[in-house]
Amino acid sequence: EGKPDDFKSMREVITRRYSRLLKENKPFPDLIIIDGGKGQLSSAASVLEELGVKNQDIVSLAKRIEEVFIPGKSQSVIFPINSPALLFFQRIRDEAHRFAITYHRRLREKEAVQSELDNIKGLWSKNKKLLIEKYSSVQKISKQSKEELMLLLSKHQAELVYNYFNREKISPAGILY
Repeated sequence: EGKPDDFKSMREVITRRYSRLLKENKPFPDLIIIDGGKGQLSSAASVLEELGVKNQDIVSLAKRIEEVFIPGKSQSVIFPINSPALLFFQRIRDEAHRFAITYHRRLREKEAVQSELDNIKGLWSKNKKLLIEKYSSVQKISKQSKEELMLLLSKHQAELVYNYFNREKISPAGILY
């Protein structure tokens, strides 16, 4: 627990993706290329088998010496370093990595943009932006009077912000502070 499990992750991704294709009655790709070695390939192939998928071409590309594994074969295929086939596999893998890295960066950026203003129920996102542009920090926003906020926002939106930052606060012990 708490440690990444490549094989479990591979099973989850393959299950999700190909269960959906089966459910939606959509076509499968001509070839599934797995990023990893024998273990990842075995995990992916066993999921396809469990889903009842037959005759699906699937291989894996292991990074260590850029070897390609094929289900049922004990030895990997090692292409010459300048082989068009190896370059094809590497480009697909590199594009998958680029896509995943970009996706995770966007998730982190989205998390980083969140602020205390996101906790104010009913405050519109355009008004959050206006507040940050005008006051530059949540701390400065929290110190504004209701009247000051109404110069920028509607009465209702200004009241939401003012009330949020000026509500009575009660500690877990029930003490007003």
